[in-house]
Amino acid sequence: MAQSLKDEAGNSDRVRDQTHRRLKPRHIELIGIGGTIGTVLFVQIGAGLTKGGPASLLLAFMLWSTVVLAVNNCSSEMVTWIPISSPFIRFADHFADPALGFAAGINFFIFLAALVPFEITALTIVLKFWTDKIPVPAIVVIVLVSYAVLNCLAVRYYGESEFWLALGKILLIIGLILFTFITMVGGNPLRDVYGFRYWDPSKVPGAPFAEYIGTGALGRFMGFLACLTQASMTIGGPEYVAMTAGEAMMPRTTLPRAFRTVFYRLAAFFILGSLCVGIVVPYSDPELISAILNAKPGAATSPYVIAMERMHIPFLPHVVNAVVLTSIFSAGNSFVYGASRTLYGLALERKVPRFFLKCTSSGVPIACVGLTLAISCLSFLQVSNNSAVVLQWLLNLVAASALLNYAIMAFTYIRFYNALRLQGVSRSSLPHRTSWQPWCAYYTICGCLIMVLVNGYTVFLPGRWNTLSFVFSYAMVGVVPVLYVIWKVLFRTQWRKLKEITFLDAERREVDEYEQTECSTADKT
Repeated sequence: MAQSLKDEAGNSDRVRDQTHRRLKPRHIELIGIGGTIGTVLFVQIGAGLTKGGPASLLLAFMLWSTVVLAVNNCSSEMVTWIPISSPFIRFADHFADPALGFAAGINFFIFLAALVPFEITALTIVLKFWTDKIPVPAIVVIVLVSYAVLNCLAVRYYGESEFWLALGKILLIIGLILFTFITMVGGNPLRDVYGFRYWDPSKVPGAPFAEYIGTGALGRFMGFLACLTQASMTIGGPEYVAMTAGEAMMPRTTLPRAFRTVFYRLAAFFILGSLCVGIVVPYSDPELISAILNAKPGAATSPYVIAMERMHIPFLPHVVNAVVLTSIFSAGNSFVYGASRTLYGLALERKVPRFFLKCTSSGVPIACVGLTLAISCLSFLQVSNNSAVVLQWLLNLVAASALLNYAIMAFTYIRFYNALRLQGVSRSSLPHRTSWQPWCAYYTICGCLIMVLVNGYTVFLPGRWNTLSFVFSYAMVGVVPVLYVIWKVLFRTQWRKLKEITFLDAERREVDEYEQTECSTADKT
């Protein structure tokens, strides 16, 4: 069990982190990819293309990538200096208000835990690309057992599994980018040099900016807004790197490198990926629109697969579907890890019962993993409901959670930044220092709060009101403030004074001692 210790202020309520530092640099860099690349980038991105057109899709992904990069800058400075379990959740507690730490932690736990059944439901749909004879309950049980095995073993086994699964995602997106380039210049069975044909308004009316829910400039703006909403639900990364901080080997060396690669991942995977889907098929493609409306299984709704079939390339759709299947499995595996570590971080801060501090001898928070997998049983809902409906329920529920999480991370960084200045701590002394601060934090807060408000904007348009859509789109916007107020009232917490913030000195000293020990051992060998 976890051991209580005295912190730098002499309090005896600090609990030692019982997880083990076994994640290698290659594990962490690939985990950051594994948690962000899934079915949305390969398949569901086509929905955004049909609403806004290729130019709106590209611009939306480019714009949102700047927000994620700003979040990355905020998170990396704090996490690399104080590499602890569930860092940004605990930072909200120590740099702002314990009530904010509680609200942020529960919000992020709900977000990740709900995404596990989302991915399992998506996986069952992808399997139907080949056959619908496998019983849905059997698929769910097999996936849950697999997640249990991978997450209950020592963390290095989780890291190893994610390394290879994420590597498959990288190979797929690189392959699809190459497929786009080769076929657009004529390297296809039809010898069709189509280039940027589908961006040309003379060949595709309405391109490259499509109209959505309206006409003219307003319709094109609505299309861009739909693509921006799609981008905000697709692009991520910094939070998954941060969640590994408490189990990273030599974190102050490993983590800065992982955070620096976020920009390249954004550019290579998301921006280029959004460009490619607008090249291979027109936004008004009737086959793409029909596949989306009829919720065709697996990769059948992927713009890439539609293009492959149209070019008479018979085997590639099966390859894409197979790798999409592993991508979904990997994303769900990452969410189980992230949700369990989030809950463990809350337990370390005494925000949930001490029972969740229980770890195995190999440093796995077994009780936290167990609760996460129990919540994942929500994926059985698809047995009695349409799978597409269940997916939409879960996606709408968690969309605002991710945006609120980013906004809280940025706000926490502002507190961190101001506390450093007030206490005379130079940012140049940090293991990793980023540019454009604290403006990145203000930019993130503005961008995320705007997207939180417009996330379900279509329900406010004339004739489009839907009560369920409104509730699912804005539920967490109401839940997070309520969580904050509940903790604030029950425990009468106070805002941390900037001059009294200690930057988790005791935890940092433990990391210092660990790294010194590891360096000494390495020198001797």
